[in-house]
Amino acid sequence: MISAMNAQRSAAISAEPARVLIVEDDPTVADVVGRYLEREGYAVETLADGAAAFERARAEPPDLILLDVMLPGMDGLELCRRLRTTSQVPIIMLTARGQEADRVIGLDLGADDYVTKPFSPRELTARVRAVLRRPPGMSEDGSPTPSDVLRAGDLEVDVAAREVRLAGETVALTVREFDLLAFLMAHSHRVFRREELLERVWGYTFGDTATVTVHVRRLREKVERDPASPSHIQTVWGVGYRFEP
Repeated sequence: MISAMNAQRSAAISAEPARVLIVEDDPTVADVVGRYLEREGYAVETLADGAAAFERARAEPPDLILLDVMLPGMDGLELCRRLRTTSQVPIIMLTARGQEADRVIGLDLGADDYVTKPFSPRELTARVRAVLRRPPGMSEDGSPTPSDVLRAGDLEVDVAAREVRLAGETVALTVREFDLLAFLMAHSHRVFRREELLERVWGYTFGDTATVTVHVRRLREKVERDPASPSHIQTVWGVGYRFEP
């Protein structure tokens, strides 16, 4: 009886919709995006103020944040920076098409991805679904299984616990940083083009490969002894990246 009740409780928990916090001061954009996501089954909350969003995300962390760069008071870049000091919640930045510098800065600050305005709500919904999907480390396509512990020198990745340790010290990675590292380690010595990594790790068949480039740079800064001369995450010029144990 107890096991049956536990099973029912687990099923109820797993049936809970993912919570998406939209931080956007344009009510029209927020409303359209919110309705699309609700139609997909997500629980949506919308805020128009960066400071309020920071407090809300700290008090009740969502499963994902859609974050506009241009916000009154605390802008999206500053909000992203502050969130990354306490949380690894997935963040998708919303930026104007001409704000290339802001997009790169947002990725450097820890955003998982960005979408440029004007955007298709269907495309944005697909990006949200890709970020919230089952991590590639749990797939059956040759990626690491949940029981795997991947090792390379003093670098250790526990797939089930989603923890990374370097010389015994825990390394804080974002969702996409972890997924990218685990995927590359599971396919050591193999070279992947940026487009391949965007599809295999992010789940996109289209998108800006600068997202991959910035994530590789951030990973190197966190797990390489000398990021300027990496021993593990290596660049194959004119092709892409490979992991060497």
